[in-house]
Amino acid sequence: MTGNADPLSALAGQEHAVKRLNAIAHDPPQSIVIEGGDADGRVALALYWAMRLNCEGGGEPCGRCPACRQIADLAFKDLLFFDGREGLIKVQSVRDERATWGQPPSGDGYRVTIFAEAQMFMTEAANALLKSLEEPRPGNVFVLCAPQRERLLETLVSRSWVVTLAWPDARVNDPAVTKWTEALAECWRSGRGWFQLTAAKGAVDRDLAMAVVIGMQRELREAMSGACATPLSARLAQSYDARGLRRIGLVLEQAQDALNTQIPVNPAMVLDWVATRMA
Repeated sequence: MTGNADPLSALAGQEHAVKRLNAIAHDPPQSIVIEGGDADGRVALALYWAMRLNCEGGGEPCGRCPACRQIADLAFKDLLFFDGREGLIKVQSVRDERATWGQPPSGDGYRVTIFAEAQMFMTEAANALLKSLEEPRPGNVFVLCAPQRERLLETLVSRSWVVTLAWPDARVNDPAVTKWTEALAECWRSGRGWFQLTAAKGAVDRDLAMAVVIGMQRELREAMSGACATPLSARLAQSYDARGLRRIGLVLEQAQDALNTQIPVNPAMVLDWVATRMA
């Protein structure tokens, strides 16, 4: 990740979450979960928290002192950053830091360990972190960033203070994604028109498959809320009762988990599975 000299630049509209962190900075919990928003916003708030606990001014981050600048550049001596956006967070990388977490921070503030996109934990890695949380060491705090707390190991969440960012307000998919979500819904309805999209070699990569899953989740949210901002969400609301919509949500969550955690993964096969589960 490239450092951001001003983490608040990605936190527009998230002032409530910032205030909540400021309110507990005098006695920070050992672990917090940051959910909601988008990936950049979650990381920005995590870096803000690291600055808040280490700014040389002793209050809200000044953004100018050496500690704030180094945290923004991910170069601070008491900052550990695991980037799940780049792939799975593996057990050995967590175990390698357990000795560090067993020591007090190097400076006068706190050692902050950030797990960006913590839903990318391999199960063994999550359990290894849990052991560290069960043996707290003064001066060490942890931040787990994820789209929803439900994507994390329940025992990690139960030991954490949760802050929820405002969810992105986009209600309509890009046309390129709509092409796929429309085809997926048509396959659910008629059993036709889907496999010709995924059959060609290289037609679907992981990014496209994830965009389709997230796009359909957006349509589903519209349908379940009754807002129905798009023709597709209106059709879903008319075609499925509450139980059916919840079943779609479960299928999409399972597909998202497969795309996030299975290495290797065939993205086209994941989408084909989604198509056949509801057809």
